[in-house]
Amino acid sequence: MTETVAAIIAAHRSGRLSPTETVIRCYQRIRDHNDPAVFISLREESDALAEAETLTAKDPAKLPLYGVPVAVKDNIDALGFQTTAACPAFAYRPSYDATAVAKLRAAGAIIIGKTNLDQFATGLVGVRSPYGIPGNPMRSDLIPGGSSSGSAVAVSAGLVPLALGTDTAGSGRVPAMLNNIVGLKPSLGMISTAGVVPACRTLDCVSVFALTVDDAVTALAAVAGPDPADPFSRDRPLQEITPFRSKLRLGVPRQGQLIFFGDKASEAAYGEALKRWSALGADLVEFDMEPFYETARLLYQGPWVAERYLVIRDLLASAPDAIHPVTREITATGSRLTAADTFAALYRLQSLRKIAERAFTNMDAMMLPTAPTVYSTKQVLANPIELNSRLGTYTNFVNLLDLCALALPASIRADDIPFGITLIAPAGRDAVVASIGRVFHADTKLKVGARSVSQPPLAPLPASTGGDIAIAVVGAHLSGMALNGELGTLGGRLEEAAVTAPDYRLYALPTVPPKPGLLRVEPGKGTSIELEIWTLSPAAFGAFVAAIPPPLSIGTIRLSDGRSVKGFIVEAAGIEGARDISSYGGWRAYMAEKAAV
Repeated sequence: MTETVAAIIAAHRSGRLSPTETVIRCYQRIRDHNDPAVFISLREESDALAEAETLTAKDPAKLPLYGVPVAVKDNIDALGFQTTAACPAFAYRPSYDATAVAKLRAAGAIIIGKTNLDQFATGLVGVRSPYGIPGNPMRSDLIPGGSSSGSAVAVSAGLVPLALGTDTAGSGRVPAMLNNIVGLKPSLGMISTAGVVPACRTLDCVSVFALTVDDAVTALAAVAGPDPADPFSRDRPLQEITPFRSKLRLGVPRQGQLIFFGDKASEAAYGEALKRWSALGADLVEFDMEPFYETARLLYQGPWVAERYLVIRDLLASAPDAIHPVTREITATGSRLTAADTFAALYRLQSLRKIAERAFTNMDAMMLPTAPTVYSTKQVLANPIELNSRLGTYTNFVNLLDLCALALPASIRADDIPFGITLIAPAGRDAVVASIGRVFHADTKLKVGARSVSQPPLAPLPASTGGDIAIAVVGAHLSGMALNGELGTLGGRLEEAAVTAPDYRLYALPTVPPKPGLLRVEPGKGTSIELEIWTLSPAAFGAFVAAIPPPLSIGTIRLSDGRSVKGFIVEAAGIEGARDISSYGGWRAYMAEKAAV
């Protein structure tokens, strides 16, 4: 039986299944599941069937989500539905689709209904809604996770294969773990938030829930893109998904820095995930987690609570009882923050962002538990704020630091509780975390969602258009150096370490930040210089080369084995006033000595 987005689209395009049949099955599953707390509003089945019928007149090959039923979190506008943000007193009927929803429809998706959430997207637990608490289909006593509770449950239970959520502090990741599904939180601004009820406008993301990474990426590709209607939109093209490569540097917190709140089962599950990554060939690199914890504390102890207060201040003033008491308690504190508080927090955040940037020069991505532990609904209702806060231990800092994240199922514990990990990387590396995450998820061989459906085999990656281009880097773009992240953002792959032929000199140019210049000289007057060879797609190579400032340029570099490769060189006129550092044999050794002084 078809379950995933990829399987449904393939069945529709081949004629083995029609969009109409898929919609009929979708509604039957919703009736069979019989949980009224999953959807706040459900589209009339006859309307959805009529839309499915209209798709038969369109070219399936041009619709990446041809006939796929999709659920949408009810803080995202969709024509034909009220937007409630889980607060009846706030409800309104939008005049337009949110940009993300409009793009879903344009891609051939069929919107089935609007899903439940923690009111005003404030919470990671999924229990703060007047519309009820969606049952966790993995284990009925557990919370469903929030704030995107209904969207995650709908995918896990097989009601729909794809759903939109939102993510400000982890709302697209914590529910993914608790429901044994994939949660993709893209880079800030990659998906437009026009038509989304804000939680914290400067941090909000539209997120994607799916059964597999490939399904989530298919949806991301369909809805991503700059939007003039969203002042926080950014042009962040999705790079190609690339093969898993060896020498992957995966960041893990230093020993003793992880927090599990006494949950030994989750701690053990994380340890098993580390072993799995090592077996896949990843190099585990330790980093200092404390700056990330400090950033996480800023989210609710700092001025960003005032952004949540702005959304509901009129309702707080006119009808405070219409707001969930826990939501009211959290957001009301935003009214007491001062401009001085705000600037002090912004200054500290900027410092923490610089620390994070330096940390990521030594790793391609970090790997953390999605949440440190899990709780039952009964536990959370008895201690709603503290336990909610614990669930955000590894999620709250991500959007503040402008990072992207991918939550993945990792294992099912002996007590039938799902455990998940999250891959986190700097903004723009969405394809990087997807490329490595899809391989990890497939390697777990876990069933997807709560329906015990086997994972499909990983689909072969499409051939790169035009062939990848090799480029040699000798300085700040080397692995672990200051600008290496630019290659990661462009989907670059490290192929090998090499050295030049013995007729080059290396100079430390008087630039900020420091950069080297590689100059070819007469035979007998040079030496061999260490470098790395990376590959980029043609489009990425063009973007990379266009950003290179003078006196650097791209030329042909001869290697010690006689091969030639494109790479960084410097013009002869550019070395005036520069220091000859050829004796170090490479930029890495030179920078290491500078750091030691």
